[in-house]
Amino acid sequence: MAKRTMAIHLNLKDKYVKEIKEIAPDWEVYVGKELSDDILKKAEILVNWQKDQERTYLESSNLKWVQSWSAGVDSLNLDKIVEKDIKLTSANGVHSYPISETIFAYILGFTRLIHTYVRQQQEKVWHHAGLRGEIHNKTIAVLGVGKIGQETAKIAKAFGMKVLGVRHSGKAVDNVDEMYQPDQLDQVLPKSDYVVVTLPLTEDTHHLIGEEQFKQMKEDAFFVNIGRGAIVDEKALIEALQNNEIAGAGLDVFENEPLENSSPLWEMENVILTPHTAGATEFYNQRVIEDIFIPNLKSYVNGETPSINLYQHERGY
Repeated sequence: MAKRTMAIHLNLKDKYVKEIKEIAPDWEVYVGKELSDDILKKAEILVNWQKDQERTYLESSNLKWVQSWSAGVDSLNLDKIVEKDIKLTSANGVHSYPISETIFAYILGFTRLIHTYVRQQQEKVWHHAGLRGEIHNKTIAVLGVGKIGQETAKIAKAFGMKVLGVRHSGKAVDNVDEMYQPDQLDQVLPKSDYVVVTLPLTEDTHHLIGEEQFKQMKEDAFFVNIGRGAIVDEKALIEALQNNEIAGAGLDVFENEPLENSSPLWEMENVILTPHTAGATEFYNQRVIEDIFIPNLKSYVNGETPSINLYQHERGY
């Protein structure tokens, strides 16, 4: 009888490979950034779906479970994955520390004019630049109160901020003073000094933030998006910034990536851009393997469905 096969489509430290083989001793385990089509087609478990290999994966009749290496799975061929009854688990949760740190890097950068002073340093300009803002006692709206949103709320409370949360369930969580549902955005945005998007991209969240929502925000509000670019109508965002409808934006994600050279966002002094790096961390592989994949693998080899971060098609994440 042929051995069951696992394809780990990236390089891993030997200690993790050893632990995986100890959990699944009767399996063939292939590890590496370069794996042949033959290996990929016979794999029952695939770790790290790569877009350019998608056809190879989906031609297989053996694939039963995919562990994504990213938190967002909207770039995968989800309809085909569901049609073939392939279980999909994401890397959701591994980003909560680095992304929440990035969110506050934006917020503190804007409020304390760090972005302005960096430009002045490059030009050897000594100027106060009108610094006056504080984040203590301000209100932050967190749109999407998952693991990243909850970590963001915890940090916000350490700064003495009032936290408004928006989540589909409306269920209360620690460190969020008031919880709302998405159809109540018009009650949240006018009260918020900082609006932070940490949502996944789904049919319901596509262009959730557009011209109407920017008009509802305060003129001195700062907007942050580390979710997905298509959650925001980028044209409406640019117009809101150009028309001073909001004070500034911290953006890690965009509707088209890389961001086109022609985009006005590059040159706006009230915008801080990062190239979709908010989730980067020295602990990324460790967290995906130790916190998600290995516990799920133990369940799977015992005949159970992987339960940590299991994709739910009806929810879109």
